[in-house]
Amino acid sequence: MSLETMDPNPVWTEEAYAETVDVLAALGDDVTFKVWGGDWCIDCRSQLPDFGAALDAAGVPDHRIEEYAVEKDEDGTKVGPNVEAYDVEYIPTVVVERNGEEVARFVEEEPVPIAVYLARELGDLTESV
Repeated sequence: MSLETMDPNPVWTEEAYAETVDVLAALGDDVTFKVWGGDWCIDCRSQLPDFGAALDAAGVPDHRIEEYAVEKDEDGTKVGPNVEAYDVEYIPTVVVERNGEEVARFVEEEPVPIAVYLARELGDLTESV
């Protein structure tokens, strides 16, 4: 992993987010999480460790998580891998793709944690057991 901020928060409580973890765990192997962030970014440092913990608790393997380190140019624009291709303006940004097609996107300031937001967006993609 390339972002230290994606290291799972050791005090994050899986039991408090059981439904979220269940949804993330039930997503198929055709779902990929693309995460843009910066270890220098206050929002990333506060949000990404919990997201990393949720993915870890859900057993999402590393090969389904792509991390992109972003820097800030002098004028404030974000620069880094695939920033332009995915129109990333704010970080953290998490794009979820299924078979290469975007199915959900979290951008910086949603009123709920990243994992909770994405689980709500992705609930209909879970595989029936």
